Amino acid sequence: MMFKITLDDVSLIHVSFGKEFTTAVEAKQVAAQEAERVKFVVEKAEQEKKSVIIRAEGEAKSAELIGTAMESNPSFITLRQIEAAREIAHTVAEGENKVYRCSSDLLLNLRKH
Repeated sequence: MMFKITLDDVSLIHVSFGKEFTTAVEAKQVAAQEAERVKFVVEKAEQEKKSVIIRAEGEAKSAELIGTAMESNPSFITLRQIEAAREIAHTVAEGENKVYRCSSDLLLNLRKH
């Protein structure tokens, strides 16, 4: 003002801060990153908790439906035995070893009449 000069813009170059200030800024950045990491871990845990609850509810509903099917239709158990035997037979057939199994092990409970 004294010299009647007006500055529109100023550029500071070669500015350096003290070591303590630089260390404090770096520590703040590290703390912010750690806070974000912890926030992510908490969100992930919450999502896993929801997933476990949904899975448990689905399994409970499945067990309920299977129980109802078994009560209303006795052949449902036979169907499950056939499915289990098929799975066992497929596993044995795909293996390289020879396996000799009793028919009762295949859950078929076959008896000679």
